[in-house]
Amino acid sequence: MAELNEGMLMKALDYCYERSVNGLPGLDTAEEFARNYSCGSGSIESKAKRLVNIQTAKAGVSGFVTGIGGIITLPVAIPANLGSILYLQIRMIAAVAVMGGHDIRTDEIKSLVYLCLCGSASANIMKDLGLLITNRPMVSAVKGISRMTITKINQGVGFRLLTRFGQGGLVNIVKAAPLVGGIIGGIVDAITTKATGKFAINYFLRNS
Repeated sequence: MAELNEGMLMKALDYCYERSVNGLPGLDTAEEFARNYSCGSGSIESKAKRLVNIQTAKAGVSGFVTGIGGIITLPVAIPANLGSILYLQIRMIAAVAVMGGHDIRTDEIKSLVYLCLCGSASANIMKDLGLLITNRPMVSAVKGISRMTITKINQGVGFRLLTRFGQGGLVNIVKAAPLVGGIIGGIVDAITTKATGKFAINYFLRNS
């Protein structure tokens, strides 16, 4: 397996996003996912929180993530567990965006979904590009921006995710000690899934 790099990560992100929007055999699309969780009584935010909580629990179970890995055939040689958790989180975030009434087939919303993966670092990416004003909703900040700016946002996401998953990260822990790495990985996957879900709710439901 080649050393993980930014280009590989971006290809994986784009593939996982495209599959989240258009579907994989046996798995709901993000839009179908959103419809399933939008049924019944209660606010949209409470339903989105339920979606996030269930996906967080699934992310912490290595068998579930490995199962997704068997379905996803990524176009780049990255660890199956990494590709699987990226798919799980991207589909979850995109579903929350749909619940907020946003079109996940636009490049702007796609970039915001990617930004959610970066957690608190997403604000710094936007600030570096002069796009975030205090108390300005993220969705408003990206409306009408150029394709070049979208590319820069996505590059910023790729750089920060590479820092998280790169040479000194969990990928090597799992390779060096599969059992211990798998336990640690499951905990971290659950934590990051919960965090990205909170950002998704904030971006697409509260401040849109």
